[in-house]
Amino acid sequence: MSLVELIARADERALAASGLACVDRCVPLLGGEDEMLRPLWAALAEDDGGAEDDWAKRLERLRGTLAGPGEHRGGAAEEEAALLAHRMLAAAPEGRSAEGMRVWADTCSVASLRIHRLLEPAPDGADGEPACVDAGREGRTEDMPPLVAAELRRQITVLELLTGHGTAGLRQALEVAAEGRRVLRAVVSRRERGHG
Repeated sequence: MSLVELIARADERALAASGLACVDRCVPLLGGEDEMLRPLWAALAEDDGGAEDDWAKRLERLRGTLAGPGEHRGGAAEEEAALLAHRMLAAAPEGRSAEGMRVWADTCSVASLRIHRLLEPAPDGADGEPACVDAGREGRTEDMPPLVAAELRRQITVLELLTGHGTAGLRQALEVAAEGRRVLRAVVSRRERGHG
């Protein structure tokens, strides 16, 4: 099943986890700590009636601790990637309706793939990013750069974990996000050294 199909069929919790995992993998561009999104993950794990209020309050607190996109040691690609990461977090809905979360999950999916595409340009320098992202989300993964292909696999894995295991899949989804975050942090660090 393609990523687009998985997003279309997912429930509210899976969609929220999908969007959150995309943001989590891009934390190196947000200027925050690795564990800064833990309170939101915890809110997704709660099943009581106050879970939605907890999500909204924790989201508001998190936004208050982060400044907007700052200066990055790098070029235009790094700046655009950081801006996309901040927009993902800014777009997170305070309510946890399935429809609102579906829009956010889809937005985060595209933004995170674009970020990975920006930070790993095609070897020939061609700017095929939009087509590459759209095709990959629809299941056509040939010719995808490795960094983008790996991010696509992580997005699919998170949705499959939550769809197949419900709340029990959250811990594994968090591990997938952490792995992707480590990869992106290494990429960002390498690019910063290159611009240094």
